[in-house]
Amino acid sequence: MSDQPDLSAVRDYLRALQDRLTLAFEAADGRARFREDLWVRPTGGGGRTRVLESGALFEQAGVGFSHVHGERLPPSATAARPELSGCRFQALGVSLVVHPVNPYVPTSHANLRFFLAERDGAKPVWWFGGGFDLTPYYGFDEDAVAWHRQARALCAPFGADLYPRLKRACDQYFFLEHRNEPRGIGGIFFDDLDEWGFARCFAFVRAIGDGYLDAYRPIVERRRHLAYGERERAFQKYRRGRYVEFNLVYDRGTLFGLQSGGRTESILMSLPPEVSWRYDWRPEPGSPEAALTEHFLTARDWLGPEPK
Repeated sequence: MSDQPDLSAVRDYLRALQDRLTLAFEAADGRARFREDLWVRPTGGGGRTRVLESGALFEQAGVGFSHVHGERLPPSATAARPELSGCRFQALGVSLVVHPVNPYVPTSHANLRFFLAERDGAKPVWWFGGGFDLTPYYGFDEDAVAWHRQARALCAPFGADLYPRLKRACDQYFFLEHRNEPRGIGGIFFDDLDEWGFARCFAFVRAIGDGYLDAYRPIVERRRHLAYGERERAFQKYRRGRYVEFNLVYDRGTLFGLQSGGRTESILMSLPPEVSWRYDWRPEPGSPEAALTEHFLTARDWLGPEPK
């Protein structure tokens, strides 16, 4: 593969990844199927949004592919890169958010994206971004360790220092400053990735995309049949409120999509279908609900030192 950015190769991979993910989620759910909406962005590009609703396992799951382009990057993309103001751009990505029915099954998010900015007479500027993270409502140490172990294994071929760096970036990004708490137990997050050249960066992105289900699916299978009641369901809906707050206040992808004229329904498919807020509610000390913030939603190293 040439080390020049290959837009068509990225597009083909992301579309095929969307196909694999939707088939896998349908198989896991066993009842519901994704509906697909094809959409066109009036100022350039479009995408295909797939949403599964009211399943046996998933209350809602969304897997979207988009490829948009335009004559000028929106402010959310140039805030940290002002030198790109006025550039033409192309942005491709696959994003998924899964909201299970059972409160013991964590919500999961993954995203892979590619940006290309061009200006006449200048060398193209490109970068990859993405990652995956996990948001439990009732945490399990076993799940947290397994999730981060898989993340570390996917990063390992690309450098021993990569997982710690991307984990820190994930912890910092998925943090609700106004609540002073993380959204979940993290994972890996990267942006502006171009340091290795196109071929190696693209290989890393494919490794993350191909390995995501190996991280999430075993956790789902361990927890999907645990019994729950109204208490657990009410807490799940309450904690989903934090998810909504993050996506609407901080998430760069949401901001970019809205500022760039993307399809609103597709951008906001990440929001859970049922949510609640309670004024100044606090869990009972020592309860399983209190354990979420006291034990799981803390900055911590789930894996310890790298094995020799």
